[in-house]
Amino acid sequence: MAKIMPGQLAKNKLTILLKGKLAATYPNVVKLRCLATQRSGYSDNYQYMQCSKVPTMHFQKSLPRLPIPEVEKSCERFLKATQPLLSPAQYADTEKIVQSFKQQEAPELNSLLKAKDEANKHTSYISEPWFDMYLKDRVPLPLNYNPLMVFNSDSRPEYHHQLIRGANLIISSLRYWRSLLDGQLEPEVFHMNPKKSDTESYRQWMRLTPQFVATYVSYAFKAYPLDMSQYERLFGTSRIPEAVKDRLVQNPKSKHIIVMRRGNIYAVDVLDSQGNIESSKEILGRLNMVVKLDESKKSAEVPLGILTAANRNEWAEIRKHLISHQVNNDLLTNQIDNALFCVCLDTPEDPVYSENDPIPLLKHFLAGKATNRWFDKSVSLLLGSDGTAAVNFEHSWGDGVAVLRYFNEIYKETVSKPFLSTQDLQSLPKIDSSKVRYLSFAIDDKLRAGVINVQRKHNDNVESLNTSFLRYPHLSKEICKRHRLSPDSIMQLSFQLAFRQAFNKYVGTYESCSTAAFKHGRTETMRPCTNKTKEFCETLLNPNSQNDFKRLRTLIDQCSTYHGQLTKEAAMGQGFDRHLFALRHMAQINDRPLPLLYNSEAYKLINYNIISTSTLGSEALLLGAFGPVVRDGLGVGYSMKSDVCGAFVTSYKDGCNGREFTNSLEKAFDRICKIIAESK
Repeated sequence: MAKIMPGQLAKNKLTILLKGKLAATYPNVVKLRCLATQRSGYSDNYQYMQCSKVPTMHFQKSLPRLPIPEVEKSCERFLKATQPLLSPAQYADTEKIVQSFKQQEAPELNSLLKAKDEANKHTSYISEPWFDMYLKDRVPLPLNYNPLMVFNSDSRPEYHHQLIRGANLIISSLRYWRSLLDGQLEPEVFHMNPKKSDTESYRQWMRLTPQFVATYVSYAFKAYPLDMSQYERLFGTSRIPEAVKDRLVQNPKSKHIIVMRRGNIYAVDVLDSQGNIESSKEILGRLNMVVKLDESKKSAEVPLGILTAANRNEWAEIRKHLISHQVNNDLLTNQIDNALFCVCLDTPEDPVYSENDPIPLLKHFLAGKATNRWFDKSVSLLLGSDGTAAVNFEHSWGDGVAVLRYFNEIYKETVSKPFLSTQDLQSLPKIDSSKVRYLSFAIDDKLRAGVINVQRKHNDNVESLNTSFLRYPHLSKEICKRHRLSPDSIMQLSFQLAFRQAFNKYVGTYESCSTAAFKHGRTETMRPCTNKTKEFCETLLNPNSQNDFKRLRTLIDQCSTYHGQLTKEAAMGQGFDRHLFALRHMAQINDRPLPLLYNSEAYKLINYNIISTSTLGSEALLLGAFGPVVRDGLGVGYSMKSDVCGAFVTSYKDGCNGREFTNSLEKAFDRICKIIAESK
């Protein structure tokens, strides 16, 4: 997931906060409600996960806007990032191309970008083109876009039953959603010093602060509010396939979810007519009813969920035919598209988790057969027959920050105060059959042929995916902290060394960094392959200097410092990738010739991300994965925890050898650990 590293966001604006008595000057203070009344028999203690003193969107109006970097800076950063990938002759040519771009096309394109940004102050300059980038891409969602996050297990048997864990996750999800909708969810804030700012005193100050200055008051506490606009699309959202460009639809007032089992699809009501969460036993009973109904049926002969794994134009064409039948149109638009989220119940025939070999389950959860998935839903909860649970999410509507917050919150609640245990299976209420509806679609030969064709292509693609996993217990956050090193820098440096050892070259490397400190910020790219990481790798691999531990440690320190600088720049909207992306977009929408820069070897190399990485740091997370972004690339999901680090690597059989990379990564860890130990 994207990292957040806020710095000084406001500078001189902070001075306005220290003048006057804010509460007296602005009497219209938001008053939170956390009612003690009963609603449909259930107290607010059940309806809401949180009852925040500070309204959920309290900081949204005062968030700073994402800055547009200076053209000169973006060009300079581009040159530094591409230099390790180029020969001296290629770099000399690139310098000339960049100089021409900076003097000729860039000023006009940047003026157009600034004018458009000025006319759309409600959002960021990257938001629209970034949505378009996702929604216009025609490749299938699984492996190409949808990431996977697997929850840590709950070792207590009474909470690990598939239906119990599923019902608890559903209830916590709904409590999270209701808290968000009613403004009761705690705002997302990055605390630089939690002991001083993550306090009741801070929340009291924020509650009394008017919304239009709340962000800047928060900065005085060294607490940085983050954009929460994406959260509103977390539930009730579906990506609808259409020719050329997909669209997102949402029904936040929906009262049902969809539950899938063996390819069969059921609509299950989880909220009552007033929008309140049904009782815990009622939700468990309805989930149990799905299983009983499904056991009386055959597996879906034509599993329509597989269509969401198709090329988007192909799926758009099939969907157009599908909804031409009125029954299908009603079921698809009213029941599936409008559902709050999707729950997928796997059966004992499907892979389950094994600590010794987690790869089969990860591959199954990431893409699998896809007959029991609906990849177009914003969020899908996946439940293995052994109770292992995961989240697979559609990526266009939002980024990892929003999903990880939801992921962490529901995990924390389900393991600390679950509403149900296996004992509740013995006393389930009688279920109204109208609350659990089997979706019976009208299937014709064209649909059947379409499903068979898509399934064949998907199975071939999944079959071509190689996966490897490395758990390394000798390197951890604690060790990095003890030696004053950035854990993320060490991981990224290890990836560069591993690739150089295995394949004798350096390639375009992608690390996502969140720009959620700004209104409608998305992500910026951090480029971990640098001149400094290259210098370290070459020095280490040189027989004459590979045992010069003092020098190598100095180079590691330099890599860590520079990595931190790049991370801060990216988090503050001062990278170069999104800026150059937006300038190219300006050329396209304003019918300007595409500058030579965008067809240069350097631009192609830096944007052909052979190594695509994403950090998966969370105490709630067991494992995470995503597919490579290019056919001959690597998808590297990694984490460094307090006692261990590791990586899950995906690749394609006809591309880069992921297993060779993983083996080399273990050697890279060994070498770096030795340098750290020997240089004490």
